[in-house]
Amino acid sequence: MTSNENRVKMLILGSGPAGLSAALYAARAELAPVLLTGAQLGGQAALTYTIENYPGFPDGVGGAQLGELFQKQAEHFGTRVEFDTANKVDLSARPFKVTTDAGEYLSDSLIVTTGASPIHLNVPGEDTLLGRGVSYCATCDGAFFKDKKVVVIGGGDSALEEAIFLTRYASSVTIVHRRDELRAGPILQKRAKENPKIQFIWNTVVTEIRGSAKMESVQLKNVQTGEESTFAADGIFIFIGHTPNTQLFEGQLKMDSHGYIEADMLMQTSVPGVFAAGEAADPHFRQVITSAGMGAAAAIQATRFLEAETG
Repeated sequence: MTSNENRVKMLILGSGPAGLSAALYAARAELAPVLLTGAQLGGQAALTYTIENYPGFPDGVGGAQLGELFQKQAEHFGTRVEFDTANKVDLSARPFKVTTDAGEYLSDSLIVTTGASPIHLNVPGEDTLLGRGVSYCATCDGAFFKDKKVVVIGGGDSALEEAIFLTRYASSVTIVHRRDELRAGPILQKRAKENPKIQFIWNTVVTEIRGSAKMESVQLKNVQTGEESTFAADGIFIFIGHTPNTQLFEGQLKMDSHGYIEADMLMQTSVPGVFAAGEAADPHFRQVITSAGMGAAAAIQATRFLEAETG
């Protein structure tokens, strides 16, 4: 990276729907934005097998495919996509300094779309059996469980979407939920409850994941009776929520008690010139369409911010 290349008008951190939408709008404003993909091109959406609620795709669209379309469109208008990850930021003065695995950028404006990561159960065996039965992504690992018994943890949309997907491969899918009712939308609940491969264990949590070379069982505990039991299974897929990927900005951007970046309706953060969009700043909706809208809004406002400086 030469000295001419590392000074940019707009730097976008993250390549999910928020980041790529921001890049599209910034590129069309002729700001020649640079987008750092982070670890996962396309963000969490790229790990979803089928997205059925994004407008324009009546038959649904693959998450990875949608991400590729977003990227192609952003690049078509002049976005430079770099497969790189930011590991340090200095927002104390402009241009903002962003250090990455490959080098350093100086940017007049910054759009943070770093997304969120799955929350772990934090039980014995979870870390040691990761990749040997423990997973947080059915579309990534489902094919490894053909004709196997798997457990899905959670009761929201993601848990049911992934459980339904897993029935393509697994012989049985058991959804374990700490409550006696699901939080997922009615359509997903209906599909899951009508699927002959899916069964439910209610009012129950996992206290341990057991196995040696690979996962063999989970230890369950009923939260009402305290009764414990062992459930034999070949895999466990955990979907109990997400935590925002905002550690990089601690002490520099104002956040709420859960680590989400606080942004106003114009996507402006506590530091002028820094904008936030998508799940890093959205504890409420967490949808592809809302993240994309937030990304577009952030880029529009960032463009206006830069224009106001130049007159």
